[in-house]
Amino acid sequence: MKLTPYWLDTAPTFTGAAQGPVEGRADVVVVGGGFTGLSAAQALARRGAAVTVLEAERVCGAASGRNGGHCNNGLAHDYATLAQNIGAERARTYYRAHTDAVDAVERLVRDESIDCGFHRPGRMKLAAKPDHFEKIARAYETLRAEGVDQDVSLVPPERIRQEVGSDAFHGGMIQTRSAQFHVGRFGVGLAEAAARAGARVHEQAAVTGLQRPVGGRWRVTSAKGVVEADQVFVATGATAQGPFGWIRRRIVPVGSFIVVTEPLGGDMLDRLIPNRRNYVTSKNIGNYFRPTPDGRLLFGGRARFAVSNPREDAKSGRVLQAALADIFPELSGVRIDYCWGGLVDMTADRLPRAGERDGLFYAMGYSGHGVQMSVGTGQRMARAMEGCAEANPWRELSWPAIPGHFGKPWFLPFVGAYYRLQDRLH
Repeated sequence: MKLTPYWLDTAPTFTGAAQGPVEGRADVVVVGGGFTGLSAAQALARRGAAVTVLEAERVCGAASGRNGGHCNNGLAHDYATLAQNIGAERARTYYRAHTDAVDAVERLVRDESIDCGFHRPGRMKLAAKPDHFEKIARAYETLRAEGVDQDVSLVPPERIRQEVGSDAFHGGMIQTRSAQFHVGRFGVGLAEAAARAGARVHEQAAVTGLQRPVGGRWRVTSAKGVVEADQVFVATGATAQGPFGWIRRRIVPVGSFIVVTEPLGGDMLDRLIPNRRNYVTSKNIGNYFRPTPDGRLLFGGRARFAVSNPREDAKSGRVLQAALADIFPELSGVRIDYCWGGLVDMTADRLPRAGERDGLFYAMGYSGHGVQMSVGTGQRMARAMEGCAEANPWRELSWPAIPGHFGKPWFLPFVGAYYRLQDRLH
């Protein structure tokens, strides 16, 4: 069993990395070579900006290459509840931003000829309890009645076996605009596209310093040298590195863990997930799964409320293997070929944050929806940095620090205990 992400292990090598030191000047320095940063860099460079990308490790080697590969439209919230809290107009705007982000991925794949197997089989939310289906059905009715999303369909409990070969679920809802692709191949393809457009993409160039004299240009210090820039865009997500303490107080890094089986063969996948969608269960501490391009089953979740490291990944892998067997008893003896963990950059309200603070641009906090939102928000922020503020739907959201949080999420075990209790009670 490999404790490395399947996506990274089966991705091609990035050949367009900039060689030599980080030096000189740029119009824009992008801090972070994941989907957010590379998407913005590609858009800015194609429109003529001189762009330097500084990635601490390898491109897309952190969250962008360690996720479940679900490119889903739809919010991290129940739409009706969010509309009650912030108003229907804003909730509708945020929902559509998630759908637009999936479209942004598809455009990039098409326009840059990225070989990543992009297709749109849809995403299904599975009711883990009978009363969960009642909530899902109400959500379906609201999305349809209010014209938020017409591309949804409801699967009643008596038809669930047409979708999932398991007795663990009680119906569900399909959002047909959702997509799948190989995130490792997409990430390398996006990095190559940014480099072709003229961006200088530096790997192993962790940012260690960030200064801006009054009225002057930004001076960005990295492990490979210093570059000056008119604008800086921070796209790091939940990083523990660098001079980004203001961000660390506002982002909670939550571990999410994944296992990938041995190749299962078409007959078994036809029995288990005949329509090959993205699937997510309705519990607070639930699971998500999907097929891989080579016929494996990827199965993940917040198995333990811990930060990812090799020891915690292995522990969480055992929890996930047991959950996999509970849902699909047919897989109780299947070999696990990959096991890894990553960090989800959560905000307190589970809404993304993107904007500008003291001249510094940023985008992150996708709260479990980063595969598509990172790409879409990176493209939007490229336009915002060029002066089109309206391109950023998140610009008016305040972002207060989380009380008692200074970077290390000491409170995660208590959060996990609360959600486990909620899953038992509801």
